[in-house]
This record gives sequence, C-alpha cells and structure tokens, in this order.
Amino acid sequence: MKLRLKINMKKLLFLPLVLLSSLFCYSQKVHSVAYANQAEVKIHVVGYENQADLKVFKVAYGNQAEGNDGLWYFVDYANQADKKVYFVDYANQSDLKIYFVKYRNQAGWRNKSKKHLLY
Repeated sequence: MKLRLKINMKKLLFLPLVLLSSLFCYSQKVHSVAYANQAEVKIHVVGYENQADLKVFKVAYGNQAEGNDGLWYFVDYANQADKKVYFVDYANQSDLKIYFVKYRNQAGWRNKSKKHLLY
C-alpha cells in the first residue's frame, strides 16, 4: 500500500514539473507553408543584417533548435513545426524581418519587441 502511494505521489509531482518546463522551452522548428493564410508569422528576408529584427542560423538537426534565439530547424511537415511561416516578397507585408547568418554565434534578436511572435 505504501509503495503504491509513493508511486502515485511521484506521478503527481512529475506532471506539474513537465507542464512548467514546457512553458519555458521554446523550440524553433519551423515549416514554410505555401499560402499566407496558413501561416502564423509572415517573414521577409532582408539583404543586410542591420535591417533585421532577428538574425537566424539554420541548424542541421532538430535537437539543436533550442530557445527563441534564432536557431531554426526547417521541418518537412506542418504538424512537426512549432511555427508555420510564410515568406513574403516585401518588408511591409511581413510581421518579422530576418537575416540568415553564416555562424551559430551570430544568431539572435535585434528587435526584442517582436520576440513574442515566435512564442
């Protein structure tokens, strides 16, 4: 009886920890959709770093895309993505302007007021 109670208590303590940790983990797995109305965020890729709200580095594996700091992993299917994005042709059509960087340590926010778009 005591053993069964301990197991149930562990489950009760574990569940809130999992729920809380999911609130603080924001992975950046993105999927590029075909139509603007399917997207959660419309994105424009700018030509210069100083024009961007976010500098993005494309990682090779999904487990490397941690946090909301510009490390993105592009998934093949929309149901695997945390965010569905649509790339627009003009900056005035976008919610977020990004610049793709060559090195991981260059990624990050330049305009933190737009950070909420990827949560």
